[in-house]
Amino acid sequence: MDLRRDVFQAIADPTRRAIITLVAIHAMTPGAIAENFDSSRQTISRHIQILTECEILEQKQSGREIYYHLNPQKMKEIADFIEPFRKMWDDRFNKLEAIMKKYKSKK
Repeated sequence: MDLRRDVFQAIADPTRRAIITLVAIHAMTPGAIAENFDSSRQTISRHIQILTECEILEQKQSGREIYYHLNPQKMKEIADFIEPFRKMWDDRFNKLEAIMKKYKSKK
């Protein structure tokens, strides 16, 4: 049985979100990613491993180097899951705004 990490736990960590942001711009080696953080290279490698296990990052070999890049399909799956919740909260905030405007106009 192949156990995978939960993608939402993976993106909950601010360092991993920062890595996703970096790699979204262009593919990077682990060393290049680690240069952007104060953490040890080993710590950053662990974050990269978690993101790879969740399929958020994919790796490609180019000569002796491994480059990590964003998996857009996985990011789309995450966005598709979140979208109904975003719409629900937008609707709630719009209703609250309408109530507040109505209350303010009565004063």
